[in-house]
Amino acid sequence: MTQNIINARVTFRNSPIHILEQFTIKDIDNAYEKFKKDSGLDECVIIQTCNRIELFGKSKSTEIEKIKKTWASLTGLEEESFNENVEFVENQEALHHLLKLTSGLDSMVLGEEQILGQIKKSITSAREIKASGQHLNTLFDKAIRMGTRIRNSSGIGKGGISVGSMAVKLAEENIDELKTKKILLIGTGEVSTLVAKSLQRRDYGFNVTSRTISRSQTFCETMGGEAVKFEDVLSGFDKYDVIFVATTAPYFLVTHERITTAMNGKNKGMMILDLSNPRTVDEKVATIGGVKLMNLDQIAEMVEKNMNARQNKVKIVENIINEEVSVLEASMKRLDAEPLVKDVFKNIDSLRIKELQKALSMLDEKDEKKIKIIEELTKAVVESIVSTPMNNIRKASEQGKPDVVELASKLFDYKQNQAD
Repeated sequence: MTQNIINARVTFRNSPIHILEQFTIKDIDNAYEKFKKDSGLDECVIIQTCNRIELFGKSKSTEIEKIKKTWASLTGLEEESFNENVEFVENQEALHHLLKLTSGLDSMVLGEEQILGQIKKSITSAREIKASGQHLNTLFDKAIRMGTRIRNSSGIGKGGISVGSMAVKLAEENIDELKTKKILLIGTGEVSTLVAKSLQRRDYGFNVTSRTISRSQTFCETMGGEAVKFEDVLSGFDKYDVIFVATTAPYFLVTHERITTAMNGKNKGMMILDLSNPRTVDEKVATIGGVKLMNLDQIAEMVEKNMNARQNKVKIVENIINEEVSVLEASMKRLDAEPLVKDVFKNIDSLRIKELQKALSMLDEKDEKKIKIIEELTKAVVESIVSTPMNNIRKASEQGKPDVVELASKLFDYKQNQAD
C-alpha cells in the first residue's frame, strides 16, 4: 500500500543552460497525459523555469527507465542524455528537495521569491487538469506553507540582492505611495532590465526612454512600461517623482541645471537613482532642495551586504528544513492509510444505517425526536468503537509501519483497488 514520491530533475546545478533547454517540455498537458499513461505514475506535477525542469510524481513503484523513456519521447532526446543530466531521488530526499525549493535554498539567486510563485502556478495547473491527486496536492500545499514560513522566520529573502531590485526597494522606502507616483527609467540595457523586472513584479507603472524611440518600444514589448521620446524627457523631468538612470552615456545626462529647472515647477520631492557606470547624473544634483540622489556604488554596497546576510542564514534554513522534512514525511505516510480508514468508516456506517432502519421498523417508531436520539446514539457508539483503532492505524502509517496497515487491511477485508 505504500506510495512512493519521486523527483526527476535537470537544473542549473548539474547542466549548463544550453543543455538544460533541450529537456524542456513544450506541451505540458500532453506530457501529463503521457507520464500518467506510460511511466507508471498515478500523479505528477511538472515545474519548469529558465533554471530547471522538474517532475514530481507519485506511484506504487518507481520505474526510472519508464520515466526516462517517456521524457525522451516528449523532447526527442536520446535516453543516454538522461543518465548524464537527470537526477532522480525519491521519498524523503524528494520531500527535502521540494522544501529547499519553496524556501529559496536551491535557487540560483539565494532566497529569491520568484520560484515560490512558479511552484504555486505548477501545482494549480496540475490540479486543474487532474494530473495531481490527493498525495501531490497535499505535499505541495504543505511544502508551500512550510517554505513560506521558513522564509519569514529566517529572513532569507529580505533585502534586494540585484542592483535593480535594491534600487526599487530604496525607492519604495523613500517615496510614499509609490504606486501613485510617476516613474521614469532611462536606458534599455542589462541593469535597466533588472529594474524593469522588479517594477513589473510589483505592478508599478513606468515610462521608458533611450536614444531612439524604437529601442524603447522594443524594450517595453518584453519588459513592460510605456516608451517616451528622449527629447521630451530631457525637457520634462518635472513630470517625474522617481528617475532610474542606467545608461552608458559618456557625459552627465541628468544635469544640475535640468533638475533645478524641474524642481522650480514642483511642489514635492524627487528621487534619482544613478545606476550608470560611469555616472551619468551630476553629483551636484544632490544639493538641490527636495532631491535625493543615490549612486551605483552606494546601491552595490547594500546589495553585497544583503547577499552576505542571506549566506549567513543558509545554515539556519537547512536546520529548519531538516526538522520540517520529518513532519512532511509523516503527513505523506499517513495518507497511505486514509483509503483504508475511509473504507472502514463507510462500510461500518452502511451497517449502522441498515441495522438502525431494521430496529426502527421493529419498534414502529414514528416520533422524529425519538428517531433522532436513537440515530445519534448509534453514531456515537460506532464512533467510540472505531475511532481508536483507526487512529492507531493512521499513527502506524505515519511511523512507517506498513505491516500494521497491511494487517488491518486483511482484518477489515479491504481491497486496495477499491480506492484506485
